[in-house]
Amino acid sequence: MPIEEIAHDACVASIAASRERVSGAIGIQGSGACVLVAALASRDDAPACMVLLTAHLDEADDAFATLAGLGVDVAMLPALEQASGEAAAASGQYTDRIALVRQLMGARGALPRVIVAPAVALMQGVPGADDMESTMRSLERGTRESIPSLSAWLAAAGYERVQAVESPGDFAVRGGLVDIFPAGTSTPVRVDFFGDEIERIQEVDLATQASDRAIDRVDVVRATGEALDERCVGTASLLPEGTVAVLSEMAEIMEQSRGYEERLLDGRGVWPMREVLAQLQRRGRIVELSSIATSSASPLQLPMRPLPHFPDDAREGVAAAVALAERGRSLILCDTPGERMRAQELVDAALSARGDAALHGRVGVIEAHLREGLVWDGAGGPVALVPMHQVLHRHGARRRARAAPRGLPGARAREAFLQIEPGDFVVHRDHGIARYVKLRTADGGAEGEEFLELQYEGGATLLVPASKVVLVQRYVGAGGPKPQLSTLGGKRWKRIKADVEDAIKDLAGELLRVQAVRESVSGIAYPPDSQWQAEFEAEFPFEETPDQAAAIVAAKRDMERTRPMDRLVCGDVGFGKTEVALRAAFKAVDSGRQVAVLVPTTVLAEQHERTFRDRMRAYPFRIESVSRFKGDAASRRILQEVAAGQVDVVIGTHRLLSADVAFKDLGLVVIDEEQRFGVEHKQRLLEFRLTADVLTLSATPIPRTLHMAMLGLRDISSLTTPPPDRRAIVTEVIPWNPARLAEAIARELAREGQVFYVHNRVHDM
Repeated sequence: MPIEEIAHDACVASIAASRERVSGAIGIQGSGACVLVAALASRDDAPACMVLLTAHLDEADDAFATLAGLGVDVAMLPALEQASGEAAAASGQYTDRIALVRQLMGARGALPRVIVAPAVALMQGVPGADDMESTMRSLERGTRESIPSLSAWLAAAGYERVQAVESPGDFAVRGGLVDIFPAGTSTPVRVDFFGDEIERIQEVDLATQASDRAIDRVDVVRATGEALDERCVGTASLLPEGTVAVLSEMAEIMEQSRGYEERLLDGRGVWPMREVLAQLQRRGRIVELSSIATSSASPLQLPMRPLPHFPDDAREGVAAAVALAERGRSLILCDTPGERMRAQELVDAALSARGDAALHGRVGVIEAHLREGLVWDGAGGPVALVPMHQVLHRHGARRRARAAPRGLPGARAREAFLQIEPGDFVVHRDHGIARYVKLRTADGGAEGEEFLELQYEGGATLLVPASKVVLVQRYVGAGGPKPQLSTLGGKRWKRIKADVEDAIKDLAGELLRVQAVRESVSGIAYPPDSQWQAEFEAEFPFEETPDQAAAIVAAKRDMERTRPMDRLVCGDVGFGKTEVALRAAFKAVDSGRQVAVLVPTTVLAEQHERTFRDRMRAYPFRIESVSRFKGDAASRRILQEVAAGQVDVVIGTHRLLSADVAFKDLGLVVIDEEQRFGVEHKQRLLEFRLTADVLTLSATPIPRTLHMAMLGLRDISSLTTPPPDRRAIVTEVIPWNPARLAEAIARELAREGQVFYVHNRVHDM
């Protein structure tokens, strides 16, 4: 790894040896700040603690991933996405901040070598030593603790008492056992008391609610976080003596900090950036990095330059990266093991084509993340750090993965649709659509007998004995307006049932024919996964959720059977349906078959085209799209090439359903949001199901499709687990309140997000 070589370069040695309170360096390129910090941290005379300060939140996340990939002992100080004076903070962010603050206070654990922080994170205060008791509670085996005291603290800290813990922020008390799902973690714990002493602490398996691995200690952090107020202390003031703070692009840091201060509702618990810089100087020294200029009187010139532009073709791009080693060294950095294996194949091919044996020892391929590459022109010759995603012209995304909850089953499709909560719409077999109110005990009923309280049109109430819950199912619709409640004792529901019974005969005949053909026709039996398939899947830069992994396995298992696949993948937006389709599509084209991806809109066609091309860019597969953006002449040419077998994946809207569209060897059809295709297209989609494997993606499946899947007539995979760090969508319906609106906009701007203000009248917009 050339980081050790760069660490001994004269430029880095000069920065490390400087004793000025504020020094500067110019000429930073790409991810040069991370490379420089990694080099400084790897030196023998490195300071005990370094802070890398960035202007933006996403820059901090990327710097953390980069430094961790370069082997640096690094921690992240996240910024709270809250405005000053607000009480709520994301539990994961709050947990990470408090854990690091406890390290800074010397409460537990050694400090990391490097702390990455966005500017806002250091401006926001943290609880002082006196408030730490209300912020975090440590439970340790063998120590004295009472259940009433612990329960009172959990309730005050924002935890909700429940029958069985299911999500972070829950706790349950049963006799001498206290189950806690600590905020910001993925695994609940069970604390076993013997009197007023903690006898055992064990992890809990969420699937079975049984005790699991024994542990000695658990730290429980507040579930809601605390407001930033005058009791907070400055985060920078807690840094150890001798800390070196590296500021990446000082001008941008000051600009973003000033914008954050202007958006604050009040200044409690927030330190201005000038005060933060003063605190950093008192704790150690500051190194300003900039591409152009710094406030230092004599800034050091960094020996960095940007990488050249690489050709669009993957093989030509890798050949250009290899050519950078002609006068020095070239190191290709890959985000995942699969990307590294594929890059090594392309590098070996490029070296063989050049026939220069001397280059073999000067080109390397390793697994490490670098968002934007650079060339370091050191005394020992230029060293090119080349990210593979930059060679392939695709965005190098890295997400800090949190462990998935242990014990959660991967596919619980039926439970996801059959569970009901108070306020949900339900359907009673005999009385129609109602709203589920609660589970209650009826007056005059048998002792302990429970009833489901259902509310109908006009406020009429029906009590259904829990023993007859089979008569009630959750209402499943395709979005849009809320369903109309049925009238208890009315005739409308009976008419609807009669109409449905008449339609069932036609539906049953259609299903019987389709299923009979699918069972009798021998479809495509794909071979097991190839080496390329393994490499492609390993290139996925994120961690699959349990549901996502189960859906991928199920889809590939269907494809390897002779019966044509007809699987529905159902999940919310952002839950990973597209990646399931990508894995299946790659398996098809890797086996020499063609893939058709049907989407309802031209915008979605363009989006899928970019996604498929980015993910398959390193492989010799051709992806095209057909939409009105392409033009008639280009669309005709693409369809001719599809018929000739020259296109592996074609993405398009309703145009692909036209009678004149032909495929040479169609193996898989991916349908995105089937319910948005019109009735005239259903017959064509039905024909696809008889001849090729079909994978349907939907966030809101139509009731008939969903019912068929739940009856087993179509296979179903349900994605109910969100990605580890996906932010939940918060929806509020409130009266017009300018102050609340301003707070919401300020919060979104504080997290450097976007605000879309939708108004229904143009004249007073």
